[in-house]
Amino acid sequence: MSDQQNVDELAAMRVEYAASQADGAGDLDETWVADGWAPLLRRWIDEARAAGAVDPNAMVLATVRAVDGTPRPVARTVLCKGLSPAGIDFYTNYESAKGTQLAAVPFAAATFLWQPVSRQVHLRGPVERVAPEVTDAYWRSRPRDSRLGAWASAQSEPIASRAELDARLAEVTARFADTEDVPLPPFWGGFRLRPDEVEFWQGRRGRLHNRIVVRLGAEPQVARLQP
Repeated sequence: MSDQQNVDELAAMRVEYAASQADGAGDLDETWVADGWAPLLRRWIDEARAAGAVDPNAMVLATVRAVDGTPRPVARTVLCKGLSPAGIDFYTNYESAKGTQLAAVPFAAATFLWQPVSRQVHLRGPVERVAPEVTDAYWRSRPRDSRLGAWASAQSEPIASRAELDARLAEVTARFADTEDVPLPPFWGGFRLRPDEVEFWQGRRGRLHNRIVVRLGAEPQVARLQP
């Protein structure tokens, strides 16, 4: 296939969106965030799960890293593991790429996308580590295999082969074989993105989508954005 054919094929890909009727409310408008951004985000996650979305708590997390003094965005998919009016929580190795990037530039953006219901939510704002007791509570909820994996992986660091990674896991498994409660690694924990801006997006026909943004501050402001 030529480059031109490939471009033409991509250009022709198009899905016609329609307002989701998951809750029977029709078009997204400013009244949907009357109770705040967090209740609506949780409701949309629940409705996406009911509609068959895989990993409805998955989100693309964007951070910033400096390359030769130039800031560059870095994005990856992580799972949201906490949601409250204070923000959204996710967990990682603090020495991983995202962990060190957030230590250097403690700001991030996150995007949830649920194709089955033609919805997205974007959050932007400062990031901080969650309290140790919050990390402890989440760690206790993780399956044993996930706990062992956190100990075995020097996340984001190069490794020679899959075999070497499996060997590290075998070593960690043996180390904690007689330990019923695998302890929390000192290098692992949670971050909380405290949004100063949350945007709700609902697909509509003709690409005239609904966009409602909540700007948080001393006096939260709600506005409709043009698509």
